[in-house]
Amino acid sequence: MAVIAALNEFSLCVLLLLGVSLLKIITTRFIAHEPLNAFRFYCARLADKVNKPQNSARQQTIAGLVGIFVTLLPIVTILWLFEAFIEVVWVWQALLLYIALGAIGLDRDSKSIAVALSSNQKYAAKQQLNPWVLRETDQLSSLGISKACIEAQLLRSIQQGFTVACYFIVAGPLAAITYRLLLEMHYSWNIKQPNFKNFGQYIHQIVSILQWLPTRLFTIILLFSALGQNLLLYFRLIKPHFFALNNNIAIYTLALIIEVRIGGVAMYQGVKLRKKSFNDHARQPEPKDIIHARTRIRYVMYFSTTCLILLALALNIITFNQMN
Repeated sequence: MAVIAALNEFSLCVLLLLGVSLLKIITTRFIAHEPLNAFRFYCARLADKVNKPQNSARQQTIAGLVGIFVTLLPIVTILWLFEAFIEVVWVWQALLLYIALGAIGLDRDSKSIAVALSSNQKYAAKQQLNPWVLRETDQLSSLGISKACIEAQLLRSIQQGFTVACYFIVAGPLAAITYRLLLEMHYSWNIKQPNFKNFGQYIHQIVSILQWLPTRLFTIILLFSALGQNLLLYFRLIKPHFFALNNNIAIYTLALIIEVRIGGVAMYQGVKLRKKSFNDHARQPEPKDIIHARTRIRYVMYFSTTCLILLALALNIITFNQMN
């Protein structure tokens, strides 16, 4: 009976994931909103209070660790205790998942950015891109906007969509919302920004560990979209990045598949950061490559969703046979 109950719970998780994702897609089309904006504001104000530039590097690093616990533990504890007072549990689970899921509007915005660049409307493209990236967009050329948009599509889809879904399916809504809160802290205290180089070290490591497996799973599915291309060559090229504690493997894979160069220099808080570039021998991206990247990312989402549905159906069939 315990196995049967687990199977039914998995099917419910899949159904909730599909329903909440569809609901968020629909609502985002009519109302631009982000449920975690207040949490981002809190993270920014907390950093202003405790991340003092006059402190030593070690003090800033410890302050960042304390900030994680002070911020996360009360929220997660309250959410965990509050569930006991909910009569219809699946509604509570759906609400937590709705808050945790993100990057829904980026799919639409990326298309608008590509259209704006094709029409030589760089200012409009920068305005639409700015909320999705940490880097400064004011001085970006059309080439820089294309690169940043492709990278943002990929990383935001992995971080706010695919990884959230993975934790929801495997460990439940509390795990999904906990991961998303940690991710928001990572965005707010990102070590690419000079003033968070030390303060954000611990949250950077925690989020990198949490994303490691989902990112590799996403990359493997992304590779399947390259069937008919140089699949074996792509695999050999990305293999050295497999065990690295970052998202470079996914960026490199997408660059190879859409046959463009991604990465390079980016500006953060007025400081130029030389990031790693990928697929250096390929051509520079164009606005049309934003759409190509969007198509490949959609493929991963559709493929993984189909696999979840088929698995849930198979488990339900097994359950039905066991009951009869």
